[in-house]
Amino acid sequence: MKKDQLLSRRALLTAAAAAGAAGTAGALAAGLGNGPARPPAPAPGPPQGSPLKPSAYRLQPLTGYGAPRAAPRRPPVRSEPILRMTGPGRTMLLTFDDGPHPEYTPQILDTLAKHDVRATFFVCGEMADYNRDLLSRMADEGHVVGNHTWSHPQLTRLTRRRIRSEMERTSEVVEQAYGDPPRWFRAPYGAWNRATFELGSELGMEPLAWTVDTLDWTTPGTGTIVDRVEDGAAPGVVVLSHDAGGNRSQSVRALRRYLPELLDSGYHLTTPRRGRV
Repeated sequence: MKKDQLLSRRALLTAAAAAGAAGTAGALAAGLGNGPARPPAPAPGPPQGSPLKPSAYRLQPLTGYGAPRAAPRRPPVRSEPILRMTGPGRTMLLTFDDGPHPEYTPQILDTLAKHDVRATFFVCGEMADYNRDLLSRMADEGHVVGNHTWSHPQLTRLTRRRIRSEMERTSEVVEQAYGDPPRWFRAPYGAWNRATFELGSELGMEPLAWTVDTLDWTTPGTGTIVDRVEDGAAPGVVVLSHDAGGNRSQSVRALRRYLPELLDSGYHLTTPRRGRV
């Protein structure tokens, strides 16, 4: 009797194993035969020659991005971006747009690390995708990474669908490389509209602009950039500089000069926190 039961059990196990192998083979065959669908390429950016500030360059968009993730907790929908941040004492924020760049961003990170200062980097998804190691370094060193769209277009010229794509693709790359989705968003050229505020909120991001524009993208000279930061320094100020989008060697040198001077003057350089507006 026991021998019959043993033979019967072996027969059942053999049949189950055969069925499982067949199912696995079928699934693999199906996967090989049907690759992922290629998403449509983004539409061209805004027309050239229009008066855009504070930068005048364009990044060419890449195609291909994953499925959107579940939306995080939404902040309120604002009607204008945040320009200043409150904090204890003489608090200021240093922000850098358009990167990360493989040459200039590491030099900026080195200077910040030397002085034990944290900053905020509003990255373009296209640049971040090619320099994910720099986003990982930003995370390791305590910096904040914000969303500056995928290809740096003027959002007020785009459809709502294109704006969402620009934001979502960048948030996805940031989350993969930085470890967390961005909680702050900055519109290229400071061009905001209702759609940017609404979509940013849907993706869990607050809009942060700036108080002091160094205009370093015009390469006015290292001394001029330093003067603009020091002349504009005040509690709550948000400083705008760039770590990509052109030759940023002046921005790198200027940071090395004005950062220790701000610290010696009693300023606390920090990163944005929600609720401190």
